[in-house]
Amino acid sequence: MSVSTLAPPAHRGPSPRQRAKRRRLIQYVVLAVAIVVLLLVADWQQIGQVFFRSDMIYATLTQGLGTALLNTIIYSAGAFIIGLVGGTILALMRLSSVAPYRWIAGIYIELFRGLPALIVLLAFGLLPLAFSGLIIPFDPYGTVWLALGIVAAAYMAETIRAGIQAVPKGQVEAARSLGMPAGVASRKIVLPQAFRIVIPPLTNELILLVKDSSLAYILGLSAAGYELTKYGRDLSSANANLTPLVIAGLCYLVITLPLTFLVQRLEARARRGR
Repeated sequence: MSVSTLAPPAHRGPSPRQRAKRRRLIQYVVLAVAIVVLLLVADWQQIGQVFFRSDMIYATLTQGLGTALLNTIIYSAGAFIIGLVGGTILALMRLSSVAPYRWIAGIYIELFRGLPALIVLLAFGLLPLAFSGLIIPFDPYGTVWLALGIVAAAYMAETIRAGIQAVPKGQVEAARSLGMPAGVASRKIVLPQAFRIVIPPLTNELILLVKDSSLAYILGLSAAGYELTKYGRDLSSANANLTPLVIAGLCYLVITLPLTFLVQRLEARARRGR
């Protein structure tokens, strides 16, 4: 009786998971090497002189940074409120059974989503020249609020419309069956739920408005109306140093990073709610 010899098992290479792990390790090593090389070749003395000069840091912090930061917040908050109100009205018009309302809202949304905010700001800044005697209240704040708010409303309208459509129709039908008028049902049932759904994307819109407030420089603001970018740029130009712009950029992060964290928390809560 012959004893059959078993063939040795075929050699198999690494599994897909092992190959992916090796690729990640290689990427980490390459990244670490690149960072070390960058740290070694950088001229840190020159970088400190250009971007982090101590006397310019002190001058930036003490010569009006607080006013510029406050103005940035005021510009952004006012534009957000106008955009939110206008976006809600436009969203309801888009969903209206009255065709002209839908047409008007559609034209508005497409127009102001297609125009750069800088052009809209410039147009509003020139309105008093085109219409003699026209005075925009609380100028320059009113001008920035209206211009940025009008643009923001076009974007918020689509976000709010999606939130309204996400509310189950059965709830509205139940309210109507109880004799509740359509307007009351929308105000008390649909809109509160829709806004809970769209809070994260609306917070993202606020972050974009904070950054868009830097476009207010086009209006030729006085020192009292400077926002962060205008303030940092003028101080940088006057001293031929970029430190004020770096400080202004860090101030934007002070505003936007907490908002970004808030968006992440709200989105995580919404996912848990599902």
